[in-house]
Amino acid sequence: MDASWHASASPTLDIVLLRSLLEVVDAGGFALAAQNLALTPSAISGHIKRLEQSAGKQLLTRTTRSLELTAAGEVLYRYARNIVDLEREARATLNGSAIQGRLKLGVSEDFAGSWLPQVLETFQRWHPQASIELKVGITSKLLRRQAHEQIDVIFGKQCARTEADGELLWAEPLVWAYAAGRLPDAQQALPLALFPDSCVYREAALLALAQAGRAWRLAFESSSMAGCVAAALSGFAITPLAASQMREGLRTLGLAEGLPALPDARFHAFTRSKTPAVTALVDAVRSAGQRNRFKVSATS
Repeated sequence: MDASWHASASPTLDIVLLRSLLEVVDAGGFALAAQNLALTPSAISGHIKRLEQSAGKQLLTRTTRSLELTAAGEVLYRYARNIVDLEREARATLNGSAIQGRLKLGVSEDFAGSWLPQVLETFQRWHPQASIELKVGITSKLLRRQAHEQIDVIFGKQCARTEADGELLWAEPLVWAYAAGRLPDAQQALPLALFPDSCVYREAALLALAQAGRAWRLAFESSSMAGCVAAALSGFAITPLAASQMREGLRTLGLAEGLPALPDARFHAFTRSKTPAVTALVDAVRSAGQRNRFKVSATS
């Protein structure tokens, strides 16, 4: 370890500086972090330098094109996320602002199967008296039902900007998933496993194949993501998935295998009204995305 870091180490870590570290990492840079925190980039840079002095460790490695956490930075990032979450929880408790009552929540299946446990854990810790009624379905269908069924907030996905974008929470790559160790026959139409019509993954995949002039056939159709993933795992068909949904037994196919690039999957919160309970739940979802280091597009 560099002696200069060790010599200046402090026994305290300022939560303001920790928030700046989280924002720099989550936003992917100093400029956007400064914008999100209503500060100047030089102020954010100063926060990081002070935090490195307090920690006695270099936390970030910076080049003209990239910014990455060091090993020490990874450790402090995880602690900082917990510290900031706990501070929020403490303020809510002391202020008597814990949410009570019932929330109607709509989510896409991929959200329910992966991020929902983290979200519920965070939300329950912040607001232990609240209860949730959950509806799972395709985003576009949930949106059509939102007003009639009084769904307070829907967490779903889009693969392009639309008038109903809602609040963008994060974006991540959409990829072609197939059985590990297998390759599709390049001479045959591409066998696909897809959701029924109105699924944004289906629409994005078919548009990309059409633009690339790649022949395809519908080999497997299911209204369940688990079904489409099973088809991919077995080598029966290829399916489009958000990158965070990849798991053991799957591989990503791309240009090298003759498949076109796919757009990002963009995850949004579609709220019926901005009540304190809805805002708290959206904050819990955003916190889960930040812990997984998904990025919010600066141009969204």
